[in-house]
Amino acid sequence: MIESKASSIKIGTSGYAYPDWVEAFYPVGLPKGKWLEFYAEHFDFCELNFSYYRMPTEKQMENFLKYPLSFAIKAHKSLTHDRVETPQARQDFLRSVKILDEEDHLGAVLLQFPYSFSYTPENRKYLWNLLEDLVTLPLVVEFRHPGWIRDSVFLELKQKGWGISMLDSPKLKGGMPPYEAVTSDIAYLRFHGRNDENWWKGDNVSRYDYEYSQEELEEWLPRITDMARLAKTTYVSFNNHARGQAIKNANQMTDILKKANLLPA
Repeated sequence: MIESKASSIKIGTSGYAYPDWVEAFYPVGLPKGKWLEFYAEHFDFCELNFSYYRMPTEKQMENFLKYPLSFAIKAHKSLTHDRVETPQARQDFLRSVKILDEEDHLGAVLLQFPYSFSYTPENRKYLWNLLEDLVTLPLVVEFRHPGWIRDSVFLELKQKGWGISMLDSPKLKGGMPPYEAVTSDIAYLRFHGRNDENWWKGDNVSRYDYEYSQEELEEWLPRITDMARLAKTTYVSFNNHARGQAIKNANQMTDILKKANLLPA
């Protein structure tokens, strides 16, 4: 086992309520209301992404407290894509998500910004103000525009104790370059697949339709080792959800980390 201040490495998927996971993961006939319970028997971490499409409510968050899982919850689109600056949306989101945090089920709040959120003075100001308004939550930022990948941004995030999400995605012109950064006690890594053809033109299914090979996953072992050494908790999430590919690759990564003694056998 490496010397590390990491208390844990947690592996899971982005979302769990996919009908095409039936048979590929969920048993045929298992009621949809039992899916997350079944998921929790196999993983200890899950990203909740419904909160991007509709603002989460306190009652919804209370429903997740019964599961033995750490959750990352995606920020509502009004905060990251529409970029509404009125305080009400931020307050509504904070009030609901805080329920998970108080019960120790909240691993991270993921603020995923689109490619259109480029590195400009206006956007920098918006980002820092938003993070300050949500400062009581465990925040992790994911950029899609390569302009943000610079040491000055990493340093500012680190000074504030805000995390950044590393990602595996297609290596395309204008896309995100490879980078390594741990800027808080939370290390975060998301596998989006390497579907070159659909990355710019696909929807939220076809863009991430990709199955990683064993070799592609093993490439990440040195970097995950470093992440675990630098952070208290490391989250690894698979977003290539079509046809249960995320489940398969999450299990493969679990086996890889067990063999490397980064997870208990």
